Amino acid sequence: MKNMLKKLKHKVIVSCQAMPSEPLYKEECMTAMIKSVLNGGAQGLRVAGVRDVKIAKAISDVPVIGITKPEVIPKNWKEIVYITPTIKDAVDLIQAGADIIAFDGTSRPRPKCTLEEIIKYIKINRRKAMADISTLEEGINCARLGVDVLSTTLSGYTTQSPIEGDGPDFKLLEALVKETDKPVILEGRIWEPEQINKAFELGAHAVVIGSAITRPQLITKRFINNVDEKYRV
Repeated sequence: MKNMLKKLKHKVIVSCQAMPSEPLYKEECMTAMIKSVLNGGAQGLRVAGVRDVKIAKAISDVPVIGITKPEVIPKNWKEIVYITPTIKDAVDLIQAGADIIAFDGTSRPRPKCTLEEIIKYIKINRRKAMADISTLEEGINCARLGVDVLSTTLSGYTTQSPIEGDGPDFKLLEALVKETDKPVILEGRIWEPEQINKAFELGAHAVVIGSAITRPQLITKRFINNVDEKYRV
């Protein structure tokens, strides 16, 4: 576990996730997806739920970031904590074999436990604690609480962090690198290969890519939405 973060230095991590309502959620589909991105050179995986953590650990030796999410994302998702919200969620992911436990590290109210408690539990169990944050202030707070790594995952997805454009939050990445002593992972709205190099130039420890690789419905929608109105029938 000690060298887990070193393994991810300047590496591309692929987020392989699907909601239960989506066709790719089936176990055989998720297994195929994970194998496919590994064949393409993914050097880390981010997956949701005990089942998919076990799949990832069974077929690969790359670092696995585990999270939990509800089967249906609530309509008020910008206002609530829903990524690995409780210690029980962390317990389940640890028991499944996840190397890094990612959780909501924002300033939003948490159910059943505090940020300090979930970080302490993860570290006691010799796993790396990764805080998904949305603002610089949240990142500084999580660094103070002793997390091992910060991620920009939730930038643009909370009421505290309105989306600016449709690309990654490079400003937040740069600020976190300057203001904290923790490795910072860039995640969120990465669509172009060139954005990876820019992230590393700004000091990113690693980059997580999700929708641009593993969410075909969103990839398709980007193309469809770009068709000029005059060609739509």
